[in-house]
Amino acid sequence: MLSVAAFIFNTTEFAPIGLLSDIAQSFDMQTAQVGIMLTIYAWVVALASLPFMLLTAKVERRRLLIAIFVLFIASHILSSFAWNFTVLIISRIGVAFAHAIFWSITASLALRMAPAGKKAQALSIIATGTALAMVMGLPIGRIIGQYFSWRTTFLVIAVIATLTLICLTRLLPKLPSEHSGSLASLPVLFHRPALLSLYLLIAIVVTAHYTAYSYIEPFIHNVANLSENFATFLLLILGAAGIIGSMLFGKLGNKYAPQLLSCAIALLVLCLVLLLPAASGENRLIALSVFWGVAFMVITLSIQAQVLSLASDATDVAMSLFSGIFNIGIGAGALLGNQVSLHLSMADVGYIGAIPALAAFILSVIIFRRWRL
Repeated sequence: MLSVAAFIFNTTEFAPIGLLSDIAQSFDMQTAQVGIMLTIYAWVVALASLPFMLLTAKVERRRLLIAIFVLFIASHILSSFAWNFTVLIISRIGVAFAHAIFWSITASLALRMAPAGKKAQALSIIATGTALAMVMGLPIGRIIGQYFSWRTTFLVIAVIATLTLICLTRLLPKLPSEHSGSLASLPVLFHRPALLSLYLLIAIVVTAHYTAYSYIEPFIHNVANLSENFATFLLLILGAAGIIGSMLFGKLGNKYAPQLLSCAIALLVLCLVLLLPAASGENRLIALSVFWGVAFMVITLSIQAQVLSLASDATDVAMSLFSGIFNIGIGAGALLGNQVSLHLSMADVGYIGAIPALAAFILSVIIFRRWRL
């Protein structure tokens, strides 16, 4: 059920990436201007994650998940009726508040319910929900937007979330808050240099990824000069590759996490550098997307597992920080891609994204040589 919920939350986070052009057209705006909603959403999540986690630290988790979904559903209904861009932004902020709490508690709950020795597999199951959001949620949301409207996409998400809420209410056991940590946990966590280094690493690598990924749909149209249907298909390939990445981590993550992470970041650097050259042919873009999707999923899961290992005494606080910093990276990447598109060229988003990706690779090597995680 947590994996299903992850699917829902990530579908709505990723859906605007496939709908930017449609939303821009409906409000008579430029695609790059609408893209700022990605940054606003991500940075609201970043700012809200830790405060909201602390406010809800003692709340029984099943009840908290239900409350989160009520807010999530109401916000999507408002999105579907948004009469101007400002109202759409307000509704997305409501979704971001729900998102901030959800991802602060989900990974630690998955680990609590996992059998002994199966923690990597538990995270992999949650990640499969995330990957499926990219495989099914994002492309289906884009198809609905194409054939009906982007408003219908958000309304359908609200309906699916309602069904999920019913299942959560009936099937999830009571989950008392455990090892959530408190404000007092922060100084303790901040005195762990390896943990702080991992937080810095995730911020840099996510910025790199989303510099290009946030604008992949207009990139395919305007730079590669390929059809809307191919854009949908390529998003499907990226998501499917994420599932392969989660399976790879599930098998190798327990034993080879450091090596797996550094190799995945190196692969991300290569994919971003080759994005523009690959735009000359459909098959090249497809092949690149497979490696790109695998790389980023492995990166996310590897760092998340290391964070949880280094902060087992305050998992919810650690994961709220992880979620917040992850979304700082999303917002920074979307903003950087926005500025590149406006002031340089959308064709350059891969090259610019490769710069922080290379920095992340160097940092990962330094981290694992120094602390032997």
